[in-house]
Amino acid sequence: MALFKHIPHASKSLRVLALLLGYPDAQLRAYLPDLRTALQEEQALPAERLAELGALIDTLAHKAALEAESDYVELFDRGRATSLHLFEHVHGDSRDRGPAMIDLTKTYEQAGLHLGEDELPDFVPVVLEFASTLEPRQAREFLAEMAHIFNAIFAALQKRESPYAAVLGALLELAGEKASAVEIAPEEPIDAVWEEPVVFDGCSSKGQARPDQAQPIHIVPKAARQAHSSQGARQ
Repeated sequence: MALFKHIPHASKSLRVLALLLGYPDAQLRAYLPDLRTALQEEQALPAERLAELGALIDTLAHKAALEAESDYVELFDRGRATSLHLFEHVHGDSRDRGPAMIDLTKTYEQAGLHLGEDELPDFVPVVLEFASTLEPRQAREFLAEMAHIFNAIFAALQKRESPYAAVLGALLELAGEKASAVEIAPEEPIDAVWEEPVVFDGCSSKGQARPDQAQPIHIVPKAARQAHSSQGARQ
């Protein structure tokens, strides 16, 4: 996980969610009691959501290590619908993904976050770690831009009856949004020929047209994209 130092207004809850979405290795399991305490101390989430997150923490604490790790890989690494890489949902393997990665990395670096060699900027735990260092209003606005992707992952996890759905539900609430069930498109095989999926509405080229400048992600709602397309057709 990327390191931030001396950030007085950091959100404990966002950092806990970032860790809970990470690979459940021995280090994470050792942190579990502290994660529960941090959530209870900050009280940034409703009691019902805190109870769900507590149940996930209990599951990770009591499940056999190899089983927890295997379940994590099967859940998050074997298909697109539950992928924790945001640009997987937005760009797939299209050529737009590279410039978007570069822009997001520069945004982090300007804020003082420097990723490790094995970290990708669109990985949800990294996104949450960055958001945790922002002022609360900025964090909500930043996360709200990606809320429809988070909600789609939430719905896919709910469909699989995964306790990890509680983490995405909590994330949406911290973004000022409400978690809701949405229709999930049939999932392609992981090694299929990639094309940009429409179910997640896409991402605008704003902030990615000039790769020499660092700019945040700009997620475009489906209705806005359709209106823009119709306007262009009339011109």
